[in-house]
Amino acid sequence: MNENIFKTICDFYGWKNANFSSIHSGLINNTWKVINDDEVFILQKINTSIFKRPDFIDDNLKLLSSYFKINHPEYLFTSPIANNNAETLCCIEDGYYRSFSFIKNSFTIDVVQTANQAFEAAHQFGKFTALLNELDASQLKITLPDFHNLSLRYHQFEDAIQSGNPERIEEMKIDISFIQSKKNIVDKFENFIHHPDVKQRVTHHDTKISNVLFDADNKGLCVIDLDTIMPGYFLSDVGDMMRTYVCPVSEEEADLNKIIIRKDFMKSIQDGYLKGIGEVLSSFEKDNFFLSGEVLIYMQAIRFLADYINNDVYYGCKYPAHNLVRARNQIRLLQEYQSALE
Repeated sequence: MNENIFKTICDFYGWKNANFSSIHSGLINNTWKVINDDEVFILQKINTSIFKRPDFIDDNLKLLSSYFKINHPEYLFTSPIANNNAETLCCIEDGYYRSFSFIKNSFTIDVVQTANQAFEAAHQFGKFTALLNELDASQLKITLPDFHNLSLRYHQFEDAIQSGNPERIEEMKIDISFIQSKKNIVDKFENFIHHPDVKQRVTHHDTKISNVLFDADNKGLCVIDLDTIMPGYFLSDVGDMMRTYVCPVSEEEADLNKIIIRKDFMKSIQDGYLKGIGEVLSSFEKDNFFLSGEVLIYMQAIRFLADYINNDVYYGCKYPAHNLVRARNQIRLLQEYQSALE
């Protein structure tokens, strides 16, 4: 970070003796740890190429903070702190910044290593939605329109195979055929979201393990990184956990033989989430619990495949076939996941 920009930020917050160091775990926003005398803060710059309306994020966090203070004051909610102008979002020359108090004796995990970690994280995400069940989710601003809209993603995939790179389309004929053969997942998604016993609730939408704070006893404390909080279906949160927790390797793995399903992790996600969310879900929603993984894995396979066909216009690539590797990784993960459900 530019020293002059940091000085401007320090003036906003009244930090007199601050220094900063970069935190590299986040994938979207730039994040720093700030030490000011004996106080510690987390400073973030919002990525406006992804989040077009940072004010929407700020409005959502204010809404949730107010709700928790009134209805669940005991809950550890990591809301941005106000600067000297009583603002929780700082707009300066190069972008939008906000700061959070650092939660002492807490840590995050980048990779799920144990079934207990999966349980604790799922419990925290379920608890978060349960505590906000009485809040009208429609009051939330949409920070990423159609983020988990599987029907739209399939339509974008169809557009890609009509107008994308012909050589890449030919290269991925088998993969394209597989995606087309699984279109019934789109139908199941549509049937689910239009069922009368399904409800939109306050949903996190980005439930990777690094978005949970743990304490020294490896117990979950709370969920963090709330920029994607929007009205949504439980499929989004549970599905993202299924996609990122149950396989021991990530979507970056090129060796497809390493892609396996840890069924005990699937069970831990189910047990943790249902414990956290309590009686909030309907019987129909509970009966379709594992549809979540099918929907999110399939959707991510579609997105990587479509982006590769479109010459990698959305996801960043570290090498020419990066999105091809990611797409085939997620296709194998879907195959393994569906086999685990049989």
